[in-house]
Amino acid sequence: MTQRATRLLRLLDELRQRRGAVRGAQLAARLGVSLRTVYRDIEALRSQGAEIDGDAGVGYRLRPGFVMPPMMFPAEELEALVLGARWVASHADPELAAAANRALDRITGVLPARLRLEVETSGLFAPHWPPREPEPWVPALRLAIREGQAVRMRYRDAEGRESERVVWPFAMAFLDDMRLIAAWCESRNDFRHFRADRVLALQSTGRRYPETRHQLLRRWERQRLRQREASAT
Repeated sequence: MTQRATRLLRLLDELRQRRGAVRGAQLAARLGVSLRTVYRDIEALRSQGAEIDGDAGVGYRLRPGFVMPPMMFPAEELEALVLGARWVASHADPELAAAANRALDRITGVLPARLRLEVETSGLFAPHWPPREPEPWVPALRLAIREGQAVRMRYRDAEGRESERVVWPFAMAFLDDMRLIAAWCESRNDFRHFRADRVLALQSTGRRYPETRHQLLRRWERQRLRQREASAT
């Protein structure tokens, strides 16, 4: 990839990540180029079909819904995509594994021939030993996390005690031998962590929990930070 093509990709990515207008001077500082280069690159992207609103001195904004054209990826980004998709395909539940393979196929389909060959002959692999059978409600948990829905869960803890509770799942960690769920527990009025293999039954309540997933994540991260700081003192 040429230096200019790389710079144009980075400029598009900077614009795509911003919800509002961003001034040319900010873009120049982020990209490490002159303001004149930013103005010239904005016009180059517009001539290639990028729908960028704004003007010099006012700021620029990429219109929502713009899809980046089939350009190249730097080698490290392409390797990360391949390895990540292969890891998900070998560790996640069947639905998510199939989605990872489809996503990789779609990315490969729009790459130039040279980079397509790099993907097809990549030497980076995730382990393919038989993974632990995924719990049947992992897809339902992923859906609840994505849509911000509360679920009713019957659970057996490490001591064998069973309980039924309503939780707000907002995150899940896929480890080699288990899936961990982070959720707000209505019974305990606090954050709790659960192992998916100890869930005995799961049912959607059909209602959204009152906070957004992003708010729960931020509160959870702040609580974990306070706990780490307290344990360090």
